Amino acid sequence: MRRDSEQPKPQLFLQETPARPAEDICLETRHLSLDYQARVGKENQTRRALEDVSLQIARKRVTAFIGPSGCGKSSLLRTFNRMTDLDEQSRLSGKVLLEGEDIHARGVDVPMLRRRIGMVFQTPNPFPMSVYENVAFGLRLVGENDKRHLDDKVESCLRSAALWEEVKDRLHDSALGLSGGQQQRLVIARTLAVEPEVLLLDEPASALDPISTLKIEELIRSLRSRLTLIIVTHNMQQAARVSDDTAFLHEGRLVEFAPTDQLFTNPRRRQTEDYITGRFG
Repeated sequence: MRRDSEQPKPQLFLQETPARPAEDICLETRHLSLDYQARVGKENQTRRALEDVSLQIARKRVTAFIGPSGCGKSSLLRTFNRMTDLDEQSRLSGKVLLEGEDIHARGVDVPMLRRRIGMVFQTPNPFPMSVYENVAFGLRLVGENDKRHLDDKVESCLRSAALWEEVKDRLHDSALGLSGGQQQRLVIARTLAVEPEVLLLDEPASALDPISTLKIEELIRSLRSRLTLIIVTHNMQQAARVSDDTAFLHEGRLVEFAPTDQLFTNPRRRQTEDYITGRFG
């Protein structure tokens, strides 16, 4: 991934960022833009995924990103732990700050950054090993091999993910034998094991049944006292149920960002109102 030093462009949309003291801000973007190379026919063309996005994510709150398909929700989410680095043809300008520090600064330890900012994807991706070893995996990577500590940590994380009672007698069975909803909660437990400060959730319930979706939503609400959570969702009702703040994006731009109750009941942008009332999207 390349970074540009171009000057920020004038804002095209008024971005409704809730005013917060600096000490309450966990993540921040400043004039963030992101381009990808996309194949169109026989030619590669540049596609702008994000356009001059500036917002502040509050600590220990749930923030939802909503908007139509292709609006930049997932692209924005992936900038927070440098997943965009995996695409060598992408180009980023602007800044992403974690606790006030530029995550693209020279010398940043990217694996450590990804421990601090964990990510859960749309499709559950447990490792092909036991339930126990899935949760212990990250701990072993950082040199933790004390069995008692591992046992305690595995149980603690499975309890935090509301999964312990369902798997306590199956810890040494393959994680691939769990249901989809259980696998997703196991992936969350695996992420929690390395004690992240931020948890990114990219449509974590879109492939799940309604009961499993409800459990994931309950889990998100239960974790907000410990972590900063950011969820991308195409389900506006879900955003309204689980989030404290909501950002609405359209065509890569941040149209409006406000407390969830305000954005859904009294949006300040006509475009936001049109989207949440189903006039487009």
